[in-house]
Amino acid sequence: MKEECGVAGAILHDPAPPTNIVAFKLYYALYALQHRGQDSTGIVVFDGSKSKSLKRMGLVSEAYSKQTIQDMVGYVGVGHVRNATKGTHNIENCQPFVLNFKRGTIALAHNGSLVNGAFLKDQLESEGRIFTTDLDVEVIALLLVKELLKHNAVDAIKNVMRQLNGSYSLVIMINGDLYAVRDPFGIKPLCYGEIDGGYAVVSESVALDTINGKFIRDIKSGEILAFTKEGKVESYPTNKEDVAAHCIFEFIYLARPDSTIDGQLVYAARERIGKQLALEHPADADIISPVPDSGIAAAIGYARESKIKYLEGLMKNRYIGRTFILPSQEMREMAVRLKMNTINDNLKDQSVVLVDDSVVRGTTSRRIIDMIKKAGAKEVHLRVASPPIIGPCYLGIDMPTRDELIAVHKTIEGVCAAVNADSIGYLSIDGLVKAIGIDKSRLCLGCVTEQYPVDIPGEKCCRKQCRVDDF
Repeated sequence: MKEECGVAGAILHDPAPPTNIVAFKLYYALYALQHRGQDSTGIVVFDGSKSKSLKRMGLVSEAYSKQTIQDMVGYVGVGHVRNATKGTHNIENCQPFVLNFKRGTIALAHNGSLVNGAFLKDQLESEGRIFTTDLDVEVIALLLVKELLKHNAVDAIKNVMRQLNGSYSLVIMINGDLYAVRDPFGIKPLCYGEIDGGYAVVSESVALDTINGKFIRDIKSGEILAFTKEGKVESYPTNKEDVAAHCIFEFIYLARPDSTIDGQLVYAARERIGKQLALEHPADADIISPVPDSGIAAAIGYARESKIKYLEGLMKNRYIGRTFILPSQEMREMAVRLKMNTINDNLKDQSVVLVDDSVVRGTTSRRIIDMIKKAGAKEVHLRVASPPIIGPCYLGIDMPTRDELIAVHKTIEGVCAAVNADSIGYLSIDGLVKAIGIDKSRLCLGCVTEQYPVDIPGEKCCRKQCRVDDF
């Protein structure tokens, strides 16, 4: 699984003249959000009269130089990091998306996925609109321009939100003002804080920490926040009722553990997940070992609850490149070892509880367990920090199809055999909810229940009223 995007925006209060401070703030914020997207990145700034855009493929560290950032002068800007979905790995699909129209310039960065994006695109194309990307954000931008020709910015955004069905956390720059928008269920994270001389909006609080910002709060479900260069911050709620459906996989896997999302420190939630996992699926073992990095906090929680020694049996290569040429099975096995290697002395003759965040297809789990057994472990008991994944994600995670999900086609015993574990234990849904610390009614559990918070054709909805028209 891959998260598709991370977004950032920043605005300063009446700087005179405009400087490159915003660009550097965005650069470091995107660096902190790099785990949310490693395929492309972009920054757009506005100096009061014109915008300047810089987009590149690759990591933040590869895409920008000190000189390119120094040349990005402006008092307001937005930035983006992205993981490409299949067939969209090209510079045309790099965000933020910039559009000039007769009343000015807009730039948008989007995290999430629209369920009705294709329908809206067909409507716009029937009106003569021409698309240059495969992105939902271009659909949103074109809808927004139509509304901006008739309404002020806030009313225009509200009217666009009424047409969207799906997940979206947006930072939008409109003629020098900055807007933060979160969908009616707050599915993807978004927060804001103070920075020296202004404000910043980011996907995760860790990005505020990096740029020496002061976290203020999460953007609320269905909220629009407007930031002006005069230093004003105004909130415009759009929901008729207080609802939420925050993504559970932010807490299980996607977010950085040092981020606070929707009131919960991710690291603490993952440690509680591990403790709950130990209560539900104890094991008679010598050591508890994580699959790094996303299994570490859960493994620590499991070890503390079970009173079994925590000892790392796997070491991750954190400097590995993202692209491999894999012409043979031998090369594919080599790639797995390049990414992760065993610490043989820690594993030899040991009964191991291996804690991982999830099991998706099962192929990676099988390779890792085979490596651990080859290193001399007597037994490997797999403990999974999420329930079985039985539904695809339509709302912002690049996840395999239902046909590719191992838990759809196999019993738990069948999964255990397929990954070559001596035993397996998945965290229960109720245990997960308890560990996250957010009420079940305020979480998106679609991938583990097959019931989604928004209306998706062919899928069940977990709410009596879920259509976007209700908000």
